[in-house]
Amino acid sequence: MSKSLIQFIIEEQRQIPNASGDFTGLLSDVISACKQIAHDVNKGALIGVLGSAGSENVQGETQKKLDVITNEVFIKANEWSGHLAAMASEEMDDIYPIPAKYPKGKYLITFDPLDGSSNIDVNISVGTIFSILRCPEGVTNPTAADFMQPGTKQICAGYALYGPNTMIVLTTGHGVNGFTLDRDVGDFFLTHPNMTIPADTAEFAINMSNQRFWEKPVQRYVEECVKGKDGGREKNFNMRWVASMVAEVHRILTRGGIFMYPFDTKDPTKPGKLRLMYEANPMSFIVEQAGGASSTGRQRIMEIQPTGLHQRVPVILGSKNEVERVVGYHKGM
Repeated sequence: MSKSLIQFIIEEQRQIPNASGDFTGLLSDVISACKQIAHDVNKGALIGVLGSAGSENVQGETQKKLDVITNEVFIKANEWSGHLAAMASEEMDDIYPIPAKYPKGKYLITFDPLDGSSNIDVNISVGTIFSILRCPEGVTNPTAADFMQPGTKQICAGYALYGPNTMIVLTTGHGVNGFTLDRDVGDFFLTHPNMTIPADTAEFAINMSNQRFWEKPVQRYVEECVKGKDGGREKNFNMRWVASMVAEVHRILTRGGIFMYPFDTKDPTKPGKLRLMYEANPMSFIVEQAGGASSTGRQRIMEIQPTGLHQRVPVILGSKNEVERVVGYHKGM
């Protein structure tokens, strides 16, 4: 049988001098949370957790019952073991300090407990996204300011995909690997080693209903894709749109593509739709480690200096040559 996720991480950590085992322990807790969330998502209507919770998150978005439940699951699985100093979630206004009754560790984690939750009620794939950072040296009681680290500082990023199979895909900066949950055994096993994104693609993913609000570079790029061979491109393109970032990125990791949630003028108060800390940074780390590229159109996403826990950014990621074409259009090329 192939390696389990924990075995894989332990063997990877052995390459690092003076590794303490804390990181492996932290990932073990994250895996436990994802297993529980997979169970809750799978049960869905059977245990009455579908539909709206009747509340809003900090971004003013209606929370699903499972948003609230999975946020609690992730916190409870990770607060007690002494690996974390604090957590930050898309579903909470402020950071979550580790309670005083538990030991504190040297890591910080940001997470989106249930990405794509608007799709829950129609039984489409959703997921969990997480990003692990080091707590600054000497800090024992972190504040939100300690989370304001650019994506280049991430030591691990990953996502769990709850679909026909439950998978965890992650990187620690040494490529990207995918692990599938064997429900009979209860462990994740390596099934997709060294995942890579082809540099070229014939698929693009974007919400076409926002077309009239896009900037001209994106308008130009999508128009070319739609026209294909009749519009100057060397091939015809297909369009995909799931409205679940985990599902979109997983498809791109599996067979290539470009995903775009660009800047638009639909709501001028928001510079983008997706959150830098919980979605854009971890997914950018994964995509870059798989040989792809990720940009706002004007800047590499992982080089952005965060200014707020719930900061939003435009996102253009996927197959390198197509991302570079869109970036070139933003530069007027």
